[in-house]
Parts: sequence; C-alpha cells; structure tokens
Amino acid sequence: MLLTSSDVPSEIWQTVLHELHRGALDAKHPFRYVTLATIGTHFPHVRTVVLRELTSNLEFLVYIDARSAKVQDLLEVPRVSLLFYHPKKQVQVRVKALATIHSEDELAQEYWKRISEKRQSEYKSSLAPGTRIENPELGWESSMERSYFSVLKFSPLSIEVLQLAKDGHLRIQFELASGWKGSWMVP
Repeated sequence: MLLTSSDVPSEIWQTVLHELHRGALDAKHPFRYVTLATIGTHFPHVRTVVLRELTSNLEFLVYIDARSAKVQDLLEVPRVSLLFYHPKKQVQVRVKALATIHSEDELAQEYWKRISEKRQSEYKSSLAPGTRIENPELGWESSMERSYFSVLKFSPLSIEVLQLAKDGHLRIQFELASGWKGSWMVP
C-alpha cells in the first residue's frame, strides 16, 4: 500500500512524488510505463509511453517521433490524461495535464544528446509511425539526414490517487491552486 487513512495529505504528496520520480529513474518500476490519453477526431486515443523524466517543476517528459498521430491530437487539443498503476501497491495515479511539444528546439536538442546512437536511429525512420508496410523490415529503413525526435512535456493541473484496499479504498486529489493542495474524496 502506498497510503493509509491515517496519512496526512502532505505526507501522501511526498510519497506520490517519490514514486513518480522512481518511475522515471528505474526501468523496472511500474510507473515507468504510462498510459497517455489524448482527444482524437472521432475517438479518444490511448497508448503506453515511457516516462523519461519528472522535472523539478513537476513536468513529465516523454520522447516521441514528431510524425506520430499523438502530435496531431495534441496540436488540436493539448489536454491529456496520464495513468500510472502500481500492481504490488495496488495504487492508481491519474494526472490531468497540458501538453507542450518540443521539436528542434533547445529542450529537444538537450535530450537528443542524452540518447545512445542506437536509440537515435529509432527517430530517423524514413516512414512515419503508423504507416502501413509490406513487411516489418521496412519500418526500420533510415533517413539519416533527419531526426524526428521530439519531447512531450506534460504540465499537471491535478493529480488523483486511488489506493485499493480490502478494508476500504482511499482516494485523494491534489490540485494546483497556489501550491499543491490535497483533498480526500469518496472512492
């Protein structure tokens, strides 16, 4: 369990931040893989992305190919939901955030330098993600002259935590209003 009914909101806040930071740092932590939901044209779009960093300003960073469908979704509607789930601790963290796309700017260049050459090739495919191909090998044909690497930055507006427990679930929401304030909610 991540939280109990005897915990005060400020303690819970610190615990949640610690777990989110661990997700960005530890490849084996369940919060490493985040469910990202965007608003599509006809349906919501949901996919799993990798949390690369949680900044000191509490911004979630994710790497993407600038040609992916999620970029078009975010250009039209920059509001997203992020979902983290820890199966052992049976806790769910939901984040409502605003997204910013960083392509070919200072932030993108800074993170591009941190990626190994092998991983950089994943952002140099001559075809955009989601393009239909005849066989899987065609998906890795590289256009070495250009990278489509981008960084998505998610700035949270609210963070909600649901602790599942046999003796009763617990739910608390933190909202950004002159600092992060937590309020207990009915589970």
